[in-house]
Amino acid sequence: MISISTKEKEALSNVKYIDLFAGIGGFRLALDSFGAKCVFTSEWDMNCQEVYKQNFLQDEIYGDITQVHEKDIPKHDILCAGFPCQAFSISGKRKGFDDSKGTLFFDIARIAKLRQPNILILENVKNLMTINGGKTFQRMIKILKELNYDTFTELVSANLFGVPQKRERIFFICFHNDLKIKNFKLSAPNFPIPKVRDILEEPSVDKDLLIRREDTIMNEENLKRDLFEGYESKIHRIGTINKGGQGERIYSIDGLGITLSAYGGGPGRKTGAYKVGKKIRRLSPRETARMMGFPDSFGFHKNIGIAHTQFGNSVVVNIVQFILRDLLSLFSNLSSPYLKCRCKQPNVIL
Repeated sequence: MISISTKEKEALSNVKYIDLFAGIGGFRLALDSFGAKCVFTSEWDMNCQEVYKQNFLQDEIYGDITQVHEKDIPKHDILCAGFPCQAFSISGKRKGFDDSKGTLFFDIARIAKLRQPNILILENVKNLMTINGGKTFQRMIKILKELNYDTFTELVSANLFGVPQKRERIFFICFHNDLKIKNFKLSAPNFPIPKVRDILEEPSVDKDLLIRREDTIMNEENLKRDLFEGYESKIHRIGTINKGGQGERIYSIDGLGITLSAYGGGPGRKTGAYKVGKKIRRLSPRETARMMGFPDSFGFHKNIGIAHTQFGNSVVVNIVQFILRDLLSLFSNLSSPYLKCRCKQPNVIL
């Protein structure tokens, strides 16, 4: 997580938000760090609910959002949603709105249509921009416009925000028309770029993470250095298992990590394989948590595979915090309470 000043910790104390497709709470960690109050949470996966309750002591988590009427969702100032990406991901079938998971965007839309929050912050995979020749993406922007929102998109990579992971995601930052924000651009991040080595928990790791394969081939580790004699901030592949397919590539801990995956296979499944000392292994759940900006105080699922899936599906906390920090000046320029819920609904057929 990003270090938050004492003043910033109360900056959103009058702001209410809802956490849709909440997963294990990446968005919540970011919003709570600025003092905002969560008034509604929805997550259908029982394992995620278990971890969410463990960390946030939530009174009630609603399940399938498609079964929740928008009138039953409290008024709120910010709507957050890392909506399911399988319909758009390169690792999925990329059917977009033709996939049932893709249609969950319309649940976000129907809630926004009724409650008209001032800001929506949505996150998804990079491929969302190009699937169906960009038609799915443009349709989303059109729907949001009809719902009274000016939408700005930011394609960002996690490694620029203080975590050692090459993970590209698109964020929709949507402002209600009443705010009259016609131009928005995320400021340039200025974080030191860590290496995988910086997030390792050594010396002891679970034996189930170790990879012992006779068909392992290691390359010479002649890693390129930058102008300051440090290793270049990129992914350094240094070995191969079997034929070198997905989950069969070995990486150096002196570079960036590959994108964590919720469903990847192979001996390096979900995290990638890394040479740590003389051992080849996957990352531990705590290490994957650190790769996603989760604090060490965060409790994760006891099953390694489930924990890996949950972090692979999550949002990078640092990025959401950075976006919120850029928005603080907006909140400070509005009357108190900062944001007002509206009753007038747009005439949009979803």
